[in-house]
Amino acid sequence: MKYVLVTGGVVSGLGKGVTASSIGVLLKACGLRVTTIKIDPYLNTDAGTMSPFEHGEVFVLDDGGEVDLDLGNYERFLDIRLTRDNNITTGKIYQSVINKERRGDYLGKTVQVVPHITDEIQDWIERVAMNPVDGKEGPPDVCVIELGGTIGDIESMPFIEALGQFSYRVGPGNFCLVHVSLVPVLNVVGEQKTKPTQHSVRGLRGLGLQPDILGCRSTEPLEENVKAKLSQFCQVPISSIVNLHDVTNIWHIPLLLRDQRAHEAILKVLDFQLVSKVAREPKLAEWTERASKLDKLKATVRIAMVGKYTGLSDSYLSVLKALLHASVAMDRKLVVEWVPSCDLEDSAAKETPEAHKKAWSLLKGADGILVPGGFGNRGVQGKILAAKFARENNVPYLGICLGMQIAVIDFARSIMKLRGANSTEFDPDTTTPCVIFMPEGSKTHMGATMRLGSRRTYFNVTKCKSAKLYGNAAFIDERHRHRYEVNPEMVPEFEKAGLSFVGRDESGRRMEIIELPSHKFFIGAQFHPEFKSRPGKPSPLFLGLIAAASGQLDTLLKRSSSVVNSNSTPRCLNGTIVPTKALYSKGHAKKPLESLVNGYFANGNVIHT
Repeated sequence: MKYVLVTGGVVSGLGKGVTASSIGVLLKACGLRVTTIKIDPYLNTDAGTMSPFEHGEVFVLDDGGEVDLDLGNYERFLDIRLTRDNNITTGKIYQSVINKERRGDYLGKTVQVVPHITDEIQDWIERVAMNPVDGKEGPPDVCVIELGGTIGDIESMPFIEALGQFSYRVGPGNFCLVHVSLVPVLNVVGEQKTKPTQHSVRGLRGLGLQPDILGCRSTEPLEENVKAKLSQFCQVPISSIVNLHDVTNIWHIPLLLRDQRAHEAILKVLDFQLVSKVAREPKLAEWTERASKLDKLKATVRIAMVGKYTGLSDSYLSVLKALLHASVAMDRKLVVEWVPSCDLEDSAAKETPEAHKKAWSLLKGADGILVPGGFGNRGVQGKILAAKFARENNVPYLGICLGMQIAVIDFARSIMKLRGANSTEFDPDTTTPCVIFMPEGSKTHMGATMRLGSRRTYFNVTKCKSAKLYGNAAFIDERHRHRYEVNPEMVPEFEKAGLSFVGRDESGRRMEIIELPSHKFFIGAQFHPEFKSRPGKPSPLFLGLIAAASGQLDTLLKRSSSVVNSNSTPRCLNGTIVPTKALYSKGHAKKPLESLVNGYFANGNVIHT
């Protein structure tokens, strides 16, 4: 097993996650199998209880792991499926060590940071790195590890010490350190300054780690004399200094690394040889085409994003990426109009009239409306008003998780005339609880107590738009993160009034997808389809929203439906033929075997019946 460690210096937010992902893409393009690990030095066990304002969105994995958003970057760039163990936190490490101490594993020993914490970190990395994440058998070839934070942070020290020991443990030729640092330009002088990177590397070397490759972030390409200076003072060959300057879109980063022969520098440190049985010249034709296409798009599609975390785009990072994937696939340039849901509410008209006017102007000028997931009462009435506007004006609408629930609330209030209709999340004493707390949830513990991870949704209305977007699938597997659900006792009333629940869980009592059949495109999903969207494989529901918003929905639906061949042979969306006899367990003709499903379905790929 080979390891590539990516660290950061000078300041946070340099793009270590994108850099690590791009290195993974480059190595994968060389024919290597790649896995990734993200180290977050905070004490939280996972990211599940943190506010999006603190750390950006919480990304959810198939196994229900609530993890750092960088794991979303890894999955999107590398098209892999990670687990909760691929995200290491200080909380997890200390919890594991303390559990071992209580069991008596260290009986007679004084448990200390060195060696017990540092050994636990190394053992964790070595164990997780061996797990395949690409659906193939056997361990990967390379594990890319990203250390969160900045060199010099107190909370990172145990990890730095552990990784220094780990580089010795795995031996020469098996460990490559890529240090990402900043080369700023002072406006007064107009000169690229190397001193911040020099100090950062000096600090890294003082902690026992010597960078093999420097990734230099800058606004413009590095000048040759700057590279020479960095090489001299950081003791890194010029050929191993990679410039990560600003680009038009992040899909250019793997190409930027390739053009500077970064793969050769990494493979040399890792004792791989190009054009051998293991590694080859990187093949990035698809990435090149995609990055170029995005730059050339002219026709726009405007999507109003109605939420309460609109001040920080990272709060909705996966949603933004899913919109981008779908927009590029539909040949449209994405324009996101950020609409704070609080500003849509009636109270804002009196308190902040200018913000209220601007929010409604953005909403009314959009080609489509998206209400993403969220928690808490703030801004909920504004989201309900956004769903109502989309429903009444035939504007394409996609509601995700809470976005589906508020659409149900609006329908109950506006169409069914149930004025007191609400969610028990916002009004525990409501007389018309159309959204309720799930019975299996916990009201005393917040961490990892929601309905999390990949769950199955069965389509019970075969000709609905959602099923067509998924290629007339019988069922799909998507990721969830919620505590509340549509009240199953009220479903018959809703359906009688015209709201269609086209997707349900295996019990038939948990509502997963809603549609308004008479509307151009009005869909709500209890799951989070954005988590499985990939640059080359956009989420079907996001494709539907963009297509409807750009007048291409009919064409898309015909194209999606055409993936089912004329003799109805069961088939995955990726074209894999699956033997019919292998699909179904005895006595249950509609329930495919779990083992088969887990083997064939990545990224929401589905079987058709």
